[in-house]
Amino acid sequence: MKMVIVESPYAGDVSGNTTYARAAIRDCLMRGEAPFASHLLYTQPGVFRDSEPEERKRGIDAGLELAKRADLTAVYIDLGTSHGMTQGIEAARQAGRPIEYRSLPGWSK
Repeated sequence: MKMVIVESPYAGDVSGNTTYARAAIRDCLMRGEAPFASHLLYTQPGVFRDSEPEERKRGIDAGLELAKRADLTAVYIDLGTSHGMTQGIEAARQAGRPIEYRSLPGWSK
């Protein structure tokens, strides 16, 4: 089973983007992958506040550290590419980790 980092938007329309990220996780699971979406885990109530720059940075850094152990980065592009996603894509490139761009049926900006 491949460990897959999920890149999808979070900030902005947090509710809609969370729903989309959950659909991306399901897509990975249905492909037989083990997905990880740090932006969903670390932004849960009581973990850290995405609106606080220092906490946001710590969460991004933790996600990038875990990504070093992944087999693939899956970038879900239907809602566009955020700044955080761009950081994850660049980290994957620098690590030589494969990047796959994906779309989900029924989703668009």
